[in-house]
Order: sequence, then structure tokens, then C-alpha cells
Amino acid sequence: MKGLMRLLKRRRSKTGNRVIVIIIGTGLIFIFFYIVFSLLINAERDARKIVSEFYHYESNGNYGESWELLHTEMQIRFDRGTYVQDRAHVFNGHFGTDTFTYEVSEGKKTKEWRMIKDGETFKTVYEFKVQQDFKGKYGHFMFVQYVFVGKEEGEWRILWDYNK
Repeated sequence: MKGLMRLLKRRRSKTGNRVIVIIIGTGLIFIFFYIVFSLLINAERDARKIVSEFYHYESNGNYGESWELLHTEMQIRFDRGTYVQDRAHVFNGHFGTDTFTYEVSEGKKTKEWRMIKDGETFKTVYEFKVQQDFKGKYGHFMFVQYVFVGKEEGEWRILWDYNK
């Protein structure tokens, strides 16, 4: 009888250990997927935030600050002074508007993207469609621009597509 009781206790403890292992394993799997999912969602959210910040500066005519958010590849194309002067000339001068509103779409993740045909390959970028709404001396008009955001030294930066 004592031997049977010991055998039953061992079986209960083995079954109890299995349940504990299954619960802990399930919890660890859940935590792993939560962390991975959070990182992916945060990356798109952070990239979108840079696009919104960029167009916030642009809509307020603060082109020097928006230039700072451009990727180095973009800054090489436009030195700061030329960029500020061109943007002010086009938007404020030609269009006759001091500001505009804008809408940023949801991001679309793209891998192995290039700004120009033979340029640097970006491992991952997010593409956003930005709609700019102007009301100026020539009436009400909208522009749509596709904006790409890639990482440079751990920071998200603005890129434009120059592939033809």
C-alpha cells in the first residue's frame, strides 16, 4: 500500500511539473511575440513621426529645420542654403502661400530599396504617401509626394525617390 501511494505521488508531481513547464513555455512564447510585434509597430510609428515632423516644419516655412531631417544622401543633393531658398521661393513665392496642411498615409515597409539606380541600398525603408493641401493666390491645389524613411546611424531620415 505504501509503495502504491509513493507511485501515485510521483505521477502527480511529474504531471504537475509538465503543467508548470507548459505554462512557463507558453508565457515565454507570448512574451517573445509581443516584443517582436512591438518593435515592428514602433519602427513604422517612429518613421511616420519623422515624416510628420518634416512636413510640420515645411508647412510653417521652417525649411532649415526640415533640411536637418533629410538623410545625408539628400543633403548632398541640396546644401542647406540652396534648399531653404528654393523651398521658400517655390512655395511662398510662386504658389503665393505661407502654409499648407498635409496628411500622411500609413507606412509600407520595403526591403532593399535605393534612392537612385546605382546608389546605396537601404536594408529597410518605410514608404509614406503625403498629400499637401495648398490655398494660395492661384487657388486651391494639392500635391502628392511619396516619401521614404530610412535609418542613418540609428536615426530615421527622409529620402525621396529619384529612380526613373
